[in-house]
Amino acid sequence: MRDLPAFTLAGYDKGRGRLVQALWFAVMNTVFMAWFTPARVRVALLRAFGADIGTGVLVRHRVRVLWPWKLTVGDHAWIGEGAWILNLEPVTLGAHVCVSQEALLCTGSHDHRAADFRYRNAPITVDDGAWIAARATVLAGVKVGRCAVVGAGAVLHQDLPELTLHTADNRRRPVQEPA
Repeated sequence: MRDLPAFTLAGYDKGRGRLVQALWFAVMNTVFMAWFTPARVRVALLRAFGADIGTGVLVRHRVRVLWPWKLTVGDHAWIGEGAWILNLEPVTLGAHVCVSQEALLCTGSHDHRAADFRYRNAPITVDDGAWIAARATVLAGVKVGRCAVVGAGAVLHQDLPELTLHTADNRRRPVQEPA
């Protein structure tokens, strides 16, 4: 039986104080996610809140990032419309990574075996050249290898080797390296 009132944030560090968290939420929900905000302004806002963002990065509108200070993005990466980076723990996106429309990168979960439903969080790493396709989900603790592909609608709960495609029906097959 779950004892949800026993849940606490024990062991979870948000990384910044409440004032910075509140300021980020205000900025994210008014300016950052807006369709009229230029992509370069979104990148500047992420950097201003502590994200480590490379050059030539494209961040489309309706993107949500829980904590920018726990985000690292390599050069020439794309983050598509409506993507959600739920980064209770660090998320690292390599160079030339594409996170497509409405993809979810979720570093947080709960321990289903614990009555208090405590957090069981872990970082996510997406290596250079990988592609997280539309509406795909990458879960806590996963590493996506170099030039690997998480197919549209797929849920990835374990590491994906380089040059491998993981499909929505849970199949894996090799892919060619992009030319």
